[in-house]
Amino acid sequence: PNTSKPNLAHRIFPYLLKNMVIDHSNQVWCTDITYIPMAKGFVYLCAIIDWHSRKVLAHRVSISMETDFCIDALQEAIVKYGCPEVFNTDQGSQFTSEAFLNELKLRNIRISMDGKGRWMDNVMIERLWRSVKHEEVYLKAYDTVKQAKQSIAEYLDFYNMIRPHSSLNKATPNEFYDQHLLKVMAA
Repeated sequence: PNTSKPNLAHRIFPYLLKNMVIDHSNQVWCTDITYIPMAKGFVYLCAIIDWHSRKVLAHRVSISMETDFCIDALQEAIVKYGCPEVFNTDQGSQFTSEAFLNELKLRNIRISMDGKGRWMDNVMIERLWRSVKHEEVYLKAYDTVKQAKQSIAEYLDFYNMIRPHSSLNKATPNEFYDQHLLKVMAA
């Protein structure tokens, strides 16, 4: 299924990350939706990640692609971690909707959107999807939505707390997020 269908009536924002030095936690967050195959059918997964640390800040699994589950994930991330300076998305209708954009505008978060068909503009979350699918989803056949939600949540905890990343000097996303958040707070 195409998870990035634009709504031509919605406003598209420019891509702000080109040539930006992203060097601390909560500087840039990004989101996307991917589909998760099950034994029968599929569900959708939305995740919010911190670009610098790759930490998954919040996620939601849904049986539909309504905007609400994306807003729920965004609100959870903001409650737990504060606000980013910039929030990057693709041009999918969930992320260009007035309801989603208002959540960002109310908090003065700068909005960035990938170029049309430019998956590399949101490469950090695309890399997360690869890990989720190859290390978790494709190894299992979820029978129920509840089972998918629980198993994906457990994997994302593992991803954040235990799984080292070579691009983070073998640190976990949690460790890297905390180290680079403290540097900003101390500066």
